[in-house]
Amino acid sequence: MNIQTSANRITQLFKIRYPIIQAGMVWASGWKLASAVSNTGGLGLIGAGSMYPDVLLEHIRQCKAATDQPFGVNIPLMYPDAEALINIIVEEKVPIVFTSAGNPKQWTGYLKEKGVTVVHVVSSSRFAKKAEDAGCDAVVAEGFEAGGHNGREETTSLVLLPLVKNSVQIPVIAAGGIGSGRQMLAAMVLGAEGVQVGSRFLCTPEASSHINFKQAVIKAVEGDTLLAMKKLMPVRLLKNEFFDKVHAAELRGADQEEMKNLLGRARAKKGMFEGDLVEGELEIGQVSALINEIKPAAEIVKQMIAEFNQAVTELNPLS
Repeated sequence: MNIQTSANRITQLFKIRYPIIQAGMVWASGWKLASAVSNTGGLGLIGAGSMYPDVLLEHIRQCKAATDQPFGVNIPLMYPDAEALINIIVEEKVPIVFTSAGNPKQWTGYLKEKGVTVVHVVSSSRFAKKAEDAGCDAVVAEGFEAGGHNGREETTSLVLLPLVKNSVQIPVIAAGGIGSGRQMLAAMVLGAEGVQVGSRFLCTPEASSHINFKQAVIKAVEGDTLLAMKKLMPVRLLKNEFFDKVHAAELRGADQEEMKNLLGRARAKKGMFEGDLVEGELEIGQVSALINEIKPAAEIVKQMIAEFNQAVTELNPLS
């Protein structure tokens, strides 16, 4: 088994060399990061969840100019401008869309009519089946370890992947806690045909996130992230003063309205894009404890492939 020479349903579906997908992270995944990953043989995604329609249009056109390889756009379906974003994607003939945080039935049929490949992010086998029934071409099974918005079930990738694999016939992409080639191999042994990587690609020069945030991530150790905002939409955060306020409010039983007021507006932008490490919302995964340097996206892809192949050669069959 050598990932450099083998193809599977994910590489064939996206017409890419390696089954590595860069997550469409808000405030981090612009055209520079997406094109860098696509140019190296993976699939780059523009994260539209933090973009106005005109901003997404600019990023799509810049990405087209920077790569002749396939790339896609990630859209959280709860986003108020989702319809406008989808119209732009169709007009610009973006070939691949990853949807999340919403009902896949809402837009999958329309996108597929327009020739778009559609993948939906799920946190349970039940939602994976719904995505398949809606006509999605693949699903991302995102475990509890992942950064950003997370599943309420709190199922880890080690358990989620085989559950999802057993529930659907379409290809499964693993996400949550993956930042190395060895973790990639583990995910594929559990049934995934590709991996989606977020936190590791955040710590790149190409990511549009603030350098303060990147430096905080590479300093993170075990236990520095926790799930918060469970009464709104669960989100994994790096601990800081804002997180401490959220945690204290949750411990005393704050209701949904109080949590909304505490979150306020543009909190994620303040932390991840503007670099406010005190009052900003810092979304990142548990794998941050394994990240210790900022390096170009192309080097990360190449390192993951080398680690994957090395791990395969080290495996000995049980007898």
